Amino acid sequence: MKKKVIIDCDPGIDDFLALLLALNSEELEVLGITIVGGNVDLNTCGENALKALELTNSLHIPIYLGNDKPLYKKLEKAENVHGADGLGNTNLPKVKNGVLNYGAEDFIIETLHNNEKVSIIALAPLTNIAKAIMKDKSAFENLNEFVSMGGTFKECGNCTPVSEFNYYVDPHAADYVLKNLGKKVHIIGLDVTNKTVLTPNMVEFIRMIDGKLSKVVSEITKFYGEFYWRFDKIIGSVINDPLAVGYFIDKSICKGFSTYTEICKEGIAEGMCIVDKNNLWQKEHNSIILTEVDAEKFLKKFINLLLKDKEEEVEKYIGLLF
Repeated sequence: MKKKVIIDCDPGIDDFLALLLALNSEELEVLGITIVGGNVDLNTCGENALKALELTNSLHIPIYLGNDKPLYKKLEKAENVHGADGLGNTNLPKVKNGVLNYGAEDFIIETLHNNEKVSIIALAPLTNIAKAIMKDKSAFENLNEFVSMGGTFKECGNCTPVSEFNYYVDPHAADYVLKNLGKKVHIIGLDVTNKTVLTPNMVEFIRMIDGKLSKVVSEITKFYGEFYWRFDKIIGSVINDPLAVGYFIDKSICKGFSTYTEICKEGIAEGMCIVDKNNLWQKEHNSIILTEVDAEKFLKKFINLLLKDKEEEVEKYIGLLF
């Protein structure tokens, strides 16, 4: 059976790639996409999600706009990473027949109440999720799994020395979700995502195979790759959010440990994950921190799903990359 899932996101280049991955997967049934302001403003994120739906013939899947700013902070965007349009300044055409609904929190609550075994993959600041829990915590008793791309354990941060972007943008929401969700949060943080790099060779492979999504993937990752070279001297793009989708589909891709985690909400360590790995606080575990990743297995799955319309060619030549 397909896994039923809501994807909460702020597209963003890597969110966009994650949506393409999820929508191309035969293992997932995406019930809806909820949008929060993050990488770029709320409406731009919503328009980008529509573009992902159009590219995958999935415009029947509803999109719901949610919060345009964090719980208690001003929104800090990442246009330097994703471009003013969120997709590497590619200015892909606007979807003419796309619909953006309002009410992300209500959609999450109603979907959890009315369906069995629904999970959430959160690829963005957790504002929508926190507000949905505040509005109706009982709905989350029906939640199957919760996977969050955010945070970092031992790796340095990517927007402050100690903080990852999603949890830094809304640390109050991240902390609230961890303390109130009622399920362990699977945290796909920088400890694993930094090891999943889409290299120029992989992008060129995707372009040369020339599948339906090849051109757009090649175009939007140019800006992304240039950012990572300028700031981290990485040759390629760290594809954070797609790994969260890959892990949700196949848990063998990442390994980690169960623990209690909370988020520093202010001060010099704002957004930092405080991870009680040695159980010193003796608190009930609320998280699974992922620390190991089979990057090759994930990247092969990622490329295969993006190019599933060219399955035979990919199978024949993908060995050239690994």
